[in-house]
Amino acid sequence: MDRRNMLRATVLGAGAVALPFTAWSAAYAAPAQNAPGPYGPLQPANSHGIQLPAGFTSQIVARSGQVVPGTSYTWHNAPDGGAVFANGSGWVYVSNSETSAGSGGGASRIVFDANGTVTGASRILSGTNNNCAGGRTPWNTWLSCEEVSLGRVWETYPLGGAAVVRPAMGRFKHEAAAADPDRRVIYLTEDETNGKFYRFVPNTWGDLSTGTLQVMVAGSGTSGSFSWATVPDPDGSPTATRSQVSGAKSFNGGEGCHYSDDRVWFTTKGDNRIWQLNLTTNTYELAYDDNLVNPGPAPLTGVDNITGSSFGDLYVAEDGGNMEICVITPDGRISVFLRITGQSSSEICGPAFTPVGNRLYFSSQRGTSGSSSGGITYCVTGPFRT
Repeated sequence: MDRRNMLRATVLGAGAVALPFTAWSAAYAAPAQNAPGPYGPLQPANSHGIQLPAGFTSQIVARSGQVVPGTSYTWHNAPDGGAVFANGSGWVYVSNSETSAGSGGGASRIVFDANGTVTGASRILSGTNNNCAGGRTPWNTWLSCEEVSLGRVWETYPLGGAAVVRPAMGRFKHEAAAADPDRRVIYLTEDETNGKFYRFVPNTWGDLSTGTLQVMVAGSGTSGSFSWATVPDPDGSPTATRSQVSGAKSFNGGEGCHYSDDRVWFTTKGDNRIWQLNLTTNTYELAYDDNLVNPGPAPLTGVDNITGSSFGDLYVAEDGGNMEICVITPDGRISVFLRITGQSSSEICGPAFTPVGNRLYFSSQRGTSGSSSGGITYCVTGPFRT
């Protein structure tokens, strides 16, 4: 038995029964498997070097080091995590800059009208380090996370307002955040080989200045039950937050995070997995593992940023791999949604849908040059399932 089949047999024998998506109509006790995509096969690469299904088109919204068309603002280097916010007359796309403070680290925004035309762009966070991913809140702020030792979470205001640091959310190598309005908590990933999965419980929902940082406690398996334990010293010094609680479950390189309907999904790039937590039963399992795709080859490697559509599909971007965004449907089928050609030294970052759901924004962090100054931010439009 090879490693893929051995792992698959182990997971199937573990008794995992939680549904990876609430929209699923039948119990599904195994990670997602290869299947034809819901939009059909990819077409030849277009003028932007992007392969898309029939009916979808792409446009370049901004390029690092160049003025955003229709504005006077120069787009930042190394665009990374992103989100979309409705603003009453259109929407705003926010993007992090994964560079040092001296090289422009922080976050920027692009403002669009109801037709998707750019009407403005500006900086919303400056002077911070390696702002990788983050997450939006229900009160329309963007949590920009620093992916450095003793990194911080900065709450920014895409619709107007000055950014504020949120030290109560812990100081560690932050990656992504996802708000859970049902339990009134924020989930947080940590990009370390022995990183942990956290949640922040604010004293008052909507105010992240004070609260309690907790860490997930569970066994060493790929499925089972879990609980939460308080991190004694969120400041992470002299003892790192990930080393403070006995029994805290380790994850290999925490990356993207997404919450919807009593489920939270997060990715771990070190082992090409997507984890799913059922928050009503306090159980966890694998929603995807590249070694459990049988027959292979696995379509998704370099598992990184993740977002969801209103239909219930998950869209997962690759850091490396084949420079793809893959889609996992509610019935546990995975396929390639798009592929960027000619940019093998880059990664796809910041996938985010508009409120209506017919536009998907994302960036290629280093573009065709392979340098942080070569980032490209795109928009794909088409008949997305909503």
